[in-house]
Amino acid sequence: MSATEIAKLHFSAALAEATTAGLDHDSLCRSLLGLVVSKYLENRSVSDVQSELRFVADNCDPDTDFAFMRP
Repeated sequence: MSATEIAKLHFSAALAEATTAGLDHDSLCRSLLGLVVSKYLENRSVSDVQSELRFVADNCDPDTDFAFMRP
């Protein structure tokens, strides 16, 4: 099982549990993002984590190719 498959499995379970508990998905996602950032900061610099988050934010539009992709 790949890291992506493991993450998807647990993310789906967390979404289902949040729904059962009457919590909205935005709150869950915000909490998970905070946990990910905290984990990153255990071994990475603040500027490195900011760069990682900036890359994800800059490339989150599914209808836009990554800047390094050729048409």
